[in-house]
Amino acid sequence: MKVDLHIHSKNGSDGKWTLGEIFAEASRRNIQFMSITDHDAIHCQNEAIALADRYGIAYIPGVELSVTFTHPAYRDGKSVELHFLGYGYDIHNEPLTGKLYELRNFREKRARKILKNINREFQKEGRRSFSDHDMEEIQASVDGSFGRPHIANYMIKKGIVSDKREAFSKYLVKNDVPKMPLGLEEASELIRGAGGKLIIAHPSDPNGSSLVSLTPSVPQQHAIIREAMLEYIDGVECWHSRHSGRTIESYLAFARKEGLIVTGGSDCHQNPVIMGDIKIPDYVAEQFDL
Repeated sequence: MKVDLHIHSKNGSDGKWTLGEIFAEASRRNIQFMSITDHDAIHCQNEAIALADRYGIAYIPGVELSVTFTHPAYRDGKSVELHFLGYGYDIHNEPLTGKLYELRNFREKRARKILKNINREFQKEGRRSFSDHDMEEIQASVDGSFGRPHIANYMIKKGIVSDKREAFSKYLVKNDVPKMPLGLEEASELIRGAGGKLIIAHPSDPNGSSLVSLTPSVPQQHAIIREAMLEYIDGVECWHSRHSGRTIESYLAFARKEGLIVTGGSDCHQNPVIMGDIKIPDYVAEQFDL
């Protein structure tokens, strides 16, 4: 069985492809069990479920939540952003849908504040400031959740930067504005309260929102999960496109010891298209009673 439980769409967050394009390609690649896990957004899950049924693909609703996390032993207790995956929840659960609606609305306010900060940089450079019209154009390009990648794309389009890397390194990192905070306990209550399971996403991803931001040591990452997370989570994403074989094996052993379920996925944003490229064993699907 080919499994991929971590895919992003254009409809819901920062993927490059629409749900229709994703499911057509998933069918072509013979993916048999999958999940769309858009960032802080589940409004496209009805469409995803319908498409999965059309293509005969086993499907479980997913979401990737951005969680604010602190540990007193690391970074002087300063917060970091970690990602957690929610699976199998009721897509109509009111507390969950209500909270995600709040987060979605806050993204627009955050984007306006980021543009205001960037305008200060533009003034120093003698560059024309972003206007309300620019904000409207950026909003028009957003199919899913509004985020910094949409601003980066607009800056490329306007010739301000040559690529996303330059947009982030020159403007978006230092002019960032914090997201609406969502703590681990609240994230757990939302997902479990909606009948789902909460999984720590790509815990040792060197390039993403992961425990690497606290420590690169996998044993120390395990200790953080054991000390501060076990009561709130149900599993670990062991297989990921940026996890090494050694990391996967270490997290599998950790999950077995702690009685956690294990999941995996490509984290595909369609740039490049890597859906289904990671070999994930059949027993991952069996954990979800398929």
